[in-house]
Amino acid sequence: MKIIYANKVKNIGPMASTFLDEKMLILFGTNAPQDLKDFCYSIDIVEPSGEIKEGQKLLINNEEFAITAVGNLVQRNLTTLGHITLRFDGATTPELPGTLYLEEKELPAIALNTELKIVSE
Repeated sequence: MKIIYANKVKNIGPMASTFLDEKMLILFGTNAPQDLKDFCYSIDIVEPSGEIKEGQKLLINNEEFAITAVGNLVQRNLTTLGHITLRFDGATTPELPGTLYLEEKELPAIALNTELKIVSE
């Protein structure tokens, strides 16, 4: 298993869980604009070590979620802003450019220091 990306949740905005009912998490680097921080899970800005693509897996504290589609700005936004949306709806066509689409299943609890990894076989 090759690690393409690894990070940890550094801070959780008071309104970050607002989008959980819509099966979405918003990640943003620690430099997020103040009016957005409340809605985000803050992470460090870390450059992926390879291309993020369908068929890879996102691990949230080692729980696996298959990547079903990748918006065309995910790689750039993650590298420059640490900002992407994780959508757990199983979509196979990326509707939004900054969204990483994942298989539809129950989301684990996200807390401080929750590990996020993208891996390929």
